[in-house]
Amino acid sequence: MGIRRLLFPVLAALLLAACSTAPTATPPGGADSPVSPTAPTAGVVGETAPAAGGMSPTAGPDAATRPSPTLSPQVAPSSSPTPAPTGEPAATPSPTTQAPAEAAPAPTEGSIASIPQGGRLIRLYSDPPTLDPHLTTDAGSAGIIVEVFGGLVTIAPDLSVVPDLAESWELSPDGRTYTFHLRPGARFHDGKPVTAENVRWSLERATDPATQAPVAQQYLGDIVGVTAKLDGAAQSIQGVRVIDDQTLAITIDAPKSYFLAKLTYPTAFVLDRDNVAGSDGENWLDQPNGTGPFRLAQYDLGETIRLTRNESYHLGPPHLAEVEFILSGGNRMIMYENDEIHLTGVGLADLERLRDPSDSLNPELHQSPPDFSVFYIGLNVNEPPLDDPKVRRALNLAFDRQTIATTVYQDLVNPAKGILPPGFPGHNPDRPGYEFDPEKARQLLAESSYAGQLDSLPPLTLSIPGSFGAALPLYLEVVIQEWANLGLRVEIQQTEYATFIQDLHDRRFQMFDFGWIADYPDPQNFLDILFHSESQNNHTNYSNPVVDDLLEQARVEPDQAARLQMYQRVEAMILEDAPWVPTWNRGEGYALIKPNVKGYLLTPLVLPKLRYVYFTE
Repeated sequence: MGIRRLLFPVLAALLLAACSTAPTATPPGGADSPVSPTAPTAGVVGETAPAAGGMSPTAGPDAATRPSPTLSPQVAPSSSPTPAPTGEPAATPSPTTQAPAEAAPAPTEGSIASIPQGGRLIRLYSDPPTLDPHLTTDAGSAGIIVEVFGGLVTIAPDLSVVPDLAESWELSPDGRTYTFHLRPGARFHDGKPVTAENVRWSLERATDPATQAPVAQQYLGDIVGVTAKLDGAAQSIQGVRVIDDQTLAITIDAPKSYFLAKLTYPTAFVLDRDNVAGSDGENWLDQPNGTGPFRLAQYDLGETIRLTRNESYHLGPPHLAEVEFILSGGNRMIMYENDEIHLTGVGLADLERLRDPSDSLNPELHQSPPDFSVFYIGLNVNEPPLDDPKVRRALNLAFDRQTIATTVYQDLVNPAKGILPPGFPGHNPDRPGYEFDPEKARQLLAESSYAGQLDSLPPLTLSIPGSFGAALPLYLEVVIQEWANLGLRVEIQQTEYATFIQDLHDRRFQMFDFGWIADYPDPQNFLDILFHSESQNNHTNYSNPVVDDLLEQARVEPDQAARLQMYQRVEAMILEDAPWVPTWNRGEGYALIKPNVKGYLLTPLVLPKLRYVYFTE
């Protein structure tokens, strides 16, 4: 009872602080694609520092009401309906079958005439850590990259894998070789045709050790020869073969149902070799020659990014003439109400009044279903005392997730009971998760190899992205206090975002607050990429040979039901080993969108979607 008596006053104080701050403060990219988990703002992805990992690492729970345009599922405007996400893995073509229908048919003259053309969409954003598709690991960067560049395939608004630069493909009878046929009309922004050689060179660049692509192994490692090249044992990728200007064959090491989905990740995007090689390859991103629906027309660091319509886009030109991303900051609610921006996420401080039907902005408030994300505190299992699983389990049991979710975040986040988010393939709705049990936590610490030594240990260091002195995520203040009640002292280390991402990949943290958003709807994107012992995205140094073996079996298991059961077993084992402290799944979100903005889709994955947007006036 003593702990609960302490918990509720702390939560009450935090909630009072949350509701009294400016709209840009309070209520988790991340991944996989996101804002920093510690960002003290709520809003659409990119309005604050982007998060990382896949494009996955995401905004922290203090962005709970942010229905991130690149991450959270938003409802398509009624004037521009789109199929709802099914939550099922994207279909893979069966051997010798043609590819599925494209993401959106190229507009005919009649359809273009029926939708208003032109106009500039304006929104807040933050400087992306990179615009190089082969280097990105965060959703904030990816939100720009997917509009400027493209790959062989892409993800449609209904979350299916569909053709992009490839017009169609066939899969060999053994399920290992994909033969892609490029679109005759696919061109770079300067009008140069996209050829199979461009695709081959781009894959070679992404897997060149000199490029230092952080996740090339994760997203391209299934291709025969990629591992050898990344290890410096080969000069080229054995499994990539140019057949002619319009045809390319890619051979993977085993049949894998999720391989095509991996090619939607920016690491597999196609670049113009001449563009990259220009200026000694240093400043090519000042004027990138992409293939996407928009061109990068202007990027003034800390000020603005401006995209302009690619009139020759092979899937049909966007309706908008321009998109402007304001990078210089500002109060989002004031800017929205002054018609300076067309859309914004909604913070806790404004949500109650906006929900009131009598409020003038209520008709512009859009609610979105949860996205495919999970937020967590990562624990480096090689660092004492976190090398003892009993200590790690104790950390999980020490705080009341449900009370925090309700009291601090008004149930806009849901306590995470596992790794796979609700609605995601393989999610087990019956998984109990770690309940609040401080007595059990004390018992585990007493049974651990550090029993009686906790007072003499140096404080644990919890790293979060953010400038020194920036506000902590509200829930962390509660969690740290509850851990202190167990005798575990924790200090916060704040690191500038780009440095945080690099240190995360270098595994320099003892503990870190982060999140992951799906890159594609398959459990492999969470469990294999984040927990296989040889994965570059295994930031906790977690290693379990049985888990590795099951993950490797699941990669090639053709029976999808059996495969999902394998992943559920893996998830249970990982949770028992506790390399993470799962905290939240993002709940339903809210955004304000101007009434004249149509076709703006809120999706659970990062995908190119600005080409669907248009103004009614």
